[in-house]
Amino acid sequence: MNKKTHNKSKQKYTPKQGQYLAFIYYYTKIHGSPPAEADMQKFFKVTPPSVHQMVLSLERRGFIEKIPSKPRSIRVLLSPSELPGLE
Repeated sequence: MNKKTHNKSKQKYTPKQGQYLAFIYYYTKIHGSPPAEADMQKFFKVTPPSVHQMVLSLERRGFIEKIPSKPRSIRVLLSPSELPGLE
């Protein structure tokens, strides 16, 4: 199988996932470190379990990576041109 067929950037995210990806990217760019799940909870006005499930989903789909048990270690794996604007 050709590796290009498994290119992560070819996967499409949902509009909600796109907003989380954009938030993580821009937060990291502005603050110099990735957001904590609490930061995402405040921004999106959702519960802690909602944020945690979204992070797990984004990681499973290959859009982000994080270091287990290390806070503020989320990294977006898509290029900025693949991200939507943050609404």
